[in-house]
Amino acid sequence: QVQLVESGGGLVQAGGSLRLSCSASGRTISSYAVAWFRQGPGKEREYVAGISRSGASTHYADSVKGRFTISRDNAKNTVSLQMNSLNPDETAVYYCAADTFLFINNDWRRYDYWGQGTQVTVSS
Repeated sequence: QVQLVESGGGLVQAGGSLRLSCSASGRTISSYAVAWFRQGPGKEREYVAGISRSGASTHYADSVKGRFTISRDNAKNTVSLQMNSLNPDETAVYYCAADTFLFINNDWRRYDYWGQGTQVTVSS
């Protein structure tokens, strides 16, 4: 099975940018569709973006369209999430998740493999 580790979180001012990375080990990440989710204080886990196994298809939550970009480098076994124009409401722990779906899935309950999460804090 695959193990996932997120990195790249931190503190950023409103309007700033961060780039998160999800590194895989144990199995090649090209076998998995990957998605990013986030969970803010007192909030439910929510879908952010997803990418298909090949990277040919991507999908975004409406709230992040035009600001976030998900990408993958299967040769490096990584998936990245570029986040621009961040706002304080997006303060959360960001998780990457993977599973052997043929298509992108935005339901966190369907994913079997998760990283430990990385904290993103956006100050106003």
